[in-house]
Amino acid sequence: MQEYNEEGLVNIGTGEDLEIKELALLIKKIVGYSGDIQHDLTKPDGTPRKLMDVSKLHRLGWKAAISLEDGLKSVYGEFKKQTQ
Repeated sequence: MQEYNEEGLVNIGTGEDLEIKELALLIKKIVGYSGDIQHDLTKPDGTPRKLMDVSKLHRLGWKAAISLEDGLKSVYGEFKKQTQ
């Protein structure tokens, strides 16, 4: 990726789909939130899928090195350090 010089965009991601509810529950777990997460199912829920095509990225030889959960834990840990 240091030498990438092609036209067009490169989608960055893991290539794995995740529902917003799953993400919310994962964040809840990581931050230790014990309350409920409420959903208003009477409202539109946006685009049904937001999975980006990362095949171009993979052809260039790059794949995610850490999981979403590990990345969120790391970022949250840094956030906590800076707010103490």
